[in-house]
Amino acid sequence: QVQLVESGGALVQPGGSLRLSCAASVSYFRLYDMAWYRQDPGKQRNLVASISNTGVTDYADSVKGRFTISRDNDKNTMYLQMNSLESEDTAVYYCRAGLGARVSWGQGTQVTVSS
Repeated sequence: QVQLVESGGALVQPGGSLRLSCAASVSYFRLYDMAWYRQDPGKQRNLVASISNTGVTDYADSVKGRFTISRDNDKNTMYLQMNSLESEDTAVYYCRAGLGARVSWGQGTQVTVSS
């Protein structure tokens, strides 16, 4: 089981920026496909961005051009740089690690975009 710890969530004004981090306690982090999801209370968890073990990235349409996902395999860490934040980006953000059928989730970090 992979232990994932998210950090970086905060209260930020519209138009601001945040960088989320997801630290993984696992050997061979480089083999894992990683992703960020977000969830509003009472709603389903939705994919925000993903990065494969080969570095291929994908984004939800709502964040394209504003968010950038990246990973540092030497530090066992994944990042989500979020720019031009909007109120609609307010949610709990979760880190996900996948290797074959094995999937692990972090506990989440709250991002609130409000003036």
